[in-house]
Amino acid sequence: MAKGSGRSVIGLDLGSAVIAARQAGILATGGGHAMAAGFSLAQSRLAAFHEWLDDRLAAARALPSVADLQVEGTLAVGGCSVALAQQIGRLAPFGPGNAEPVLVLPRARVVRADRVGKDGATVRAFIEGEGGGARVKAMLFRAKDGPLADAMLARAAAPLHLAGQLRAEEWNGTLSVGFFIADAATA
Repeated sequence: MAKGSGRSVIGLDLGSAVIAARQAGILATGGGHAMAAGFSLAQSRLAAFHEWLDDRLAAARALPSVADLQVEGTLAVGGCSVALAQQIGRLAPFGPGNAEPVLVLPRARVVRADRVGKDGATVRAFIEGEGGGARVKAMLFRAKDGPLADAMLARAAAPLHLAGQLRAEEWNGTLSVGFFIADAATA
């Protein structure tokens, strides 16, 4: 017997493909949900299963190369507060089926940015809203290379629409608010 499991991407229901293959008699066992599946089958059925998946998931070739980012709303930089972050935190635990809300800070400007961490793969920035005034600390992880890290470190004159999560953070007994960047676009 051969056993396997898989993870999927948004827009590709792997679980239903595996369940249908089990119902068609290709798999001995199999189940899952849209984002993950597991199965077992006789080794002699591997080629048939590959063909089944190729046919069943052919529509996946039409999926965008990057998943659309789902956002819950927009927030002015001045609206970033510990109280709001704590309210959002009450929705936890976050994970499959309960994604952490993604918010957009529109037309944000990077006031200051630097690399932090052992390997410098994190960018810490201070973001200012349109018209100046309020600021919030923002973090961009896994930012060793790439256009977003470059734009933040260059403090580009063009404002950015920043998407990410608002979180309350405690450090040395002090509570503050932080914005954790997931993606961005030029405004």
